Amino acid sequence: MMTKAQPKTPATRHPAALLMQIRTWHTYLGMLIAPAVIFFAATGLLQVYSLHEAHPGYTPPPLVEKLGMVHKNQRFALGRHGPPPSAALAAGPSAGQARPADGPPTGRARASNPATGLLKAFFAAVSVALIFSTGTGVWMALRQPLRRRTYILLLSVGALVPVVLAVLSA
Repeated sequence: MMTKAQPKTPATRHPAALLMQIRTWHTYLGMLIAPAVIFFAATGLLQVYSLHEAHPGYTPPPLVEKLGMVHKNQRFALGRHGPPPSAALAAGPSAGQARPADGPPTGRARASNPATGLLKAFFAAVSVALIFSTGTGVWMALRQPLRRRTYILLLSVGALVPVVLAVLSA
């Protein structure tokens, strides 16, 4: 007994049409999240080398410190509300909070390991490559004249919504 073949949908009849739909939605999502990807790659790069926190002899620029807080804590404080988050780190542990001798190594002790330096360099290279790759993806999308306005709108929404939410969460 033969059964009737199920009618094929346009996407299954034409795999190229399905691929085109996937590519279109991929570009829409990419344009929406591109600002966040670039932001997290850039601030992550700063964090790989702890440039967002104060250390003896180093105080980060306030904007770098605040952007690090957005990356780590999803908060952007517009004004100073008490000491900056890095002030506690710069002051060091108090007498009652000294690190036990058998605790994990911190800061400079960990940095002396050559593998740690290579891992940091690798992650820094990944951050730079991610920024470059995302930027070229945005550029390629904006080269398409038929959907350029849609892509600009998605890019704008992807940039503005996190900024507004970060300011409101402060």
